[in-house]
Amino acid sequence: MPVDNPAMIPQILLGWYDRHRRHLPWRAGPGDPAPDPYAVWMSEIMLQQTTVAAVKPYFAAFMARWPTVEALAAADDADVMTAWAGLGYYARARNLIACARTVAHDHEGRFPDDEAGLRALPGLGDYTAAAVAAIAFGRRAVVVDANVARVTARLFALETPLPAGKAELYRLADSITPDDRAGDFAQAMMDLGSGVCTTRSPQCLICPLAESCIGRRLGTPESFPLKAPKTPKPHRFGTAFWIERGDHVLLVRRPDKGLLGGMRALPSNDWATTDPALCGAPIAAVWRDLGTVPHVFTHFSLDLRVMGTTATGDTVPDGEWWPIAGIGEAGLPTLFARAASRAIAASGLIQESG
Repeated sequence: MPVDNPAMIPQILLGWYDRHRRHLPWRAGPGDPAPDPYAVWMSEIMLQQTTVAAVKPYFAAFMARWPTVEALAAADDADVMTAWAGLGYYARARNLIACARTVAHDHEGRFPDDEAGLRALPGLGDYTAAAVAAIAFGRRAVVVDANVARVTARLFALETPLPAGKAELYRLADSITPDDRAGDFAQAMMDLGSGVCTTRSPQCLICPLAESCIGRRLGTPESFPLKAPKTPKPHRFGTAFWIERGDHVLLVRRPDKGLLGGMRALPSNDWATTDPALCGAPIAAVWRDLGTVPHVFTHFSLDLRVMGTTATGDTVPDGEWWPIAGIGEAGLPTLFARAASRAIAASGLIQESG
């Protein structure tokens, strides 16, 4: 069952976009000057697996503090990681720093203006390179994020489950991507997926592409895209150590490589398939169980037990003694910020162990 008038889809959708587009701080409107490639790149990195609502305040803060790629390239790694705290997927922040320095040092502060050049930069995969090329530089590029994938799969009633159908999905998106205004078209598809062709309860009655949509014609648009059955996530256990000394708590920097790399955190042991309990505790002490914080990462779930004590004597582990009253300013990733909150709420138990 072919899509009706596929050649008309860009015209119809762009007309809808010109009237109903979202107003976002990194986006240029119809007739506006081309957007700043730095702002487009920054937004696209932040938006990977993160909602627009969550990204907006971070984007504003980063652009105010580091308004150019040269400014970001000169920033201290720890400052950038701290500013990123809470946004998640911290490898993105490390790639952000590496990419900014590459652009500043190897490209005289100018982003390459085509997909091939952009893909060569740290942290830019196929999607991000296509998005920046189309949105910032007006190149014809096929941009497929989760929203675009959903709209395309429903429009064509893609029968191959994802991720196996990824190549076919890209071909279908390519078939409707126009030569002109490819960046606006990509953003129009994103807006349509975000506000109209939503994951659940798509609003077909107000969709500008409803008449062409095979999924709607079949009566089951919400069933697309088809997905292969999910395999259960593995589960791990770990322990975070809350060590008080006076009105301060011990924080450490996690290794640059690996999960939450380069971030401030509470000391913790290796996360394992069985509970490691006090294995790897930074000091020998009387520990109190302050509770357990559950957390879900992309590839596994975790139960992080929080154990607390008070440091005594002159021998204390290496790290940074941070004021407990200002723990919110330490830039802890969400997992350890929640562990800190759990420890502070249970501070009476720590005092009993002193």
